[in-house]
Amino acid sequence: MRNSFSKGTLKKLETLLMLLGYTVRYEKGQFKSGYCIVKNRNIVVLNRFYETKQRVITLNTVLSTIPISDLTVLDEKSKQYLSSLRPELFDNQMNLSLAS
Repeated sequence: MRNSFSKGTLKKLETLLMLLGYTVRYEKGQFKSGYCIVKNRNIVVLNRFYETKQRVITLNTVLSTIPISDLTVLDEKSKQYLSSLRPELFDNQMNLSLAS
């Protein structure tokens, strides 16, 4: 699937993070990677000066760091959307379930 950098895509990514128990905030800051995750609080803080495209790219990066076990809280539609963005997460999950 080709990535879309629209506000709709941004909203879907924010919703995915919310379903995974994360709060997304947009704040001023000099984050080297454009974001930071507040430890033990599940808060993702993004540079508020980013345009929509960079926000989508950054949230996609954040989603790639979430442990696989956390993906079990998603409904089927959310899993399908996430798998279109990050198929390697689901490939690894399949490999883990086959190894068990």
